[in-house]
Amino acid sequence: MAEAKKMMESPEFKNQMKKLEKSKEFKEAVKKTGDMMKDPAQAARLEAQMEHMLKRGQDSLKKNAADSMTEAMGAMSEDPAVMAEAMKMMKDPDFQKNMAKMAEDPAFKNYIGAMQDMMKDPETKKRMEAMTQQFKAAM
Repeated sequence: MAEAKKMMESPEFKNQMKKLEKSKEFKEAVKKTGDMMKDPAQAARLEAQMEHMLKRGQDSLKKNAADSMTEAMGAMSEDPAVMAEAMKMMKDPDFQKNMAKMAEDPAFKNYIGAMQDMMKDPETKKRMEAMTQQFKAAM
């Protein structure tokens, strides 16, 4: 989020946006969008499309989060060096601060929600509990 904010505040980005706003294509697209939104049937269709796209995006996020977690769990359970590195990171106060800060980010909260969905799978829950025990033993 900080990177996006930094980018949007840059003079180069602001100049690009000013050029875009003045372009004929942009003005036509804004007018066309306004006209479409005046038609209730068209507005309903667009809303349904956006809801569908949002749902697909959320599903994709969950799948990607699950894939990432599965890969990380596999790496930690198969390679003691990866587990040791993870333990080292977990003990680092700076890492803990960064994790606490990330936990406040809405995007990260969505990621955590995807992880919670994963925990509904008995096999995944069993693997996660085993890893938790490994972490506790190592600490």
